[in-house]
Amino acid sequence: MELLAFGLNHKSAPVSIREQLAFTPDNVIHALQELTEIPQVSGAAILSTCNRTELYCGVKSENPHQALLDWLAGYHQLTKEQLKPHLYSHYARNGIRHLYRVACGLDSMVLGEPQILGQIKSAYNTAKQAGTLDKTLIRLFHSSFTAAKKVRTDTAIGSSPVSVAFTAVRLAHQIFGNLDSQTVLLIGAGETIELVARHFHNQGVENIIIANRSIEKAQRLAGHFSSQAIHLTEINHFLAKADIVVSSTASQLPILGKGSIESAIRKRKHKPMFLVDLAVPRDIESEVQQLSDVFLYTIDDLQQVVTDNIKSRQEAALQAEEIIETQVDHFLDWLKTEQHTTMIINYRRQAEDIRDVVLEKATRLHQNGASTEEVLNYIANTLTNKLIHTPTAQIREAATNQRIDLIIAAQQLLDINPDKKP
Repeated sequence: MELLAFGLNHKSAPVSIREQLAFTPDNVIHALQELTEIPQVSGAAILSTCNRTELYCGVKSENPHQALLDWLAGYHQLTKEQLKPHLYSHYARNGIRHLYRVACGLDSMVLGEPQILGQIKSAYNTAKQAGTLDKTLIRLFHSSFTAAKKVRTDTAIGSSPVSVAFTAVRLAHQIFGNLDSQTVLLIGAGETIELVARHFHNQGVENIIIANRSIEKAQRLAGHFSSQAIHLTEINHFLAKADIVVSSTASQLPILGKGSIESAIRKRKHKPMFLVDLAVPRDIESEVQQLSDVFLYTIDDLQQVVTDNIKSRQEAALQAEEIIETQVDHFLDWLKTEQHTTMIINYRRQAEDIRDVVLEKATRLHQNGASTEEVLNYIANTLTNKLIHTPTAQIREAATNQRIDLIIAAQQLLDINPDKKP
């Protein structure tokens, strides 16, 4: 049996294709059970996220791709022609390496992002629940978790934020320490502000105020985080309460001027404020940075931090690739040992089958009146002949074909030494 990673991701397929191939929690167990009914597939797990759909399979032949393509297209009611240009397959060592790279965040849209590992663990648990994991796949997934942990521990792949939104939250954390007790005012209701809100919410911030020109949009976004929604015109009534202000609107004129911030600082008795302006054109007048007790960062400031962090992650990724190669070697060593163990078990089973047949015949001989000596001679001679028949025939064939390497291997395996005493 060999391992195969088969599927597509954000690099090989547009979202219009990826969304059609997504498996939902409701249908993935049924899909797994269908998948393992394919004759070439001995075990399977399905990883399905917004950025990828991948089948991780134990396969019994070197060419299961057509069968998997047929199944995938049929399951999602798509044509093979629609899927084929976007699919990739990684076989044996390459398949193992691919899963490790995915688990470590090296194959993600955001280099080093940690969420994918949780998604892989979820895919593993679902396949385990469906009963579609064999021993090799179980070992493979556990070793991918180990590889990801080692990469996180031994490199800086995940230590630096590489999105502007998360960088803003990280800077706030550096300024205020614990964010639990801080009040955050977010101006705007677009994707950037939603991402910032999510990061602050995940950091334990409970006091979030969302201001927007459309109060409906503000309310809709605030509903996701149990926060307060206000109209843009109400900002000055809430500004003094805000320890942290993040703004990202499409306004052509500044939303916050030096005067309004100065007034808020006085009301706060000069308690520091952290302001982040992610808008272009700016939402916050540049003169605000002249004020004491105010930390103002613009999109350019944060983008430089992000650029430096991306470079840091890329350097860490090179270290991660080396760790992954070592982990792949370890898994392949285990796989070879496991395959050899299986061969030994099968060899012993064959010998035991021969023994059972000979003993059965010997028992019948004894029951039919043969003497004990005759029965023992029969057992000894028959067992000897049956056990050495195949090795003897193979050695003869190797000699005929001048396969000296096989003859030498046979001498070592069978421990053939003319001077050795019984």
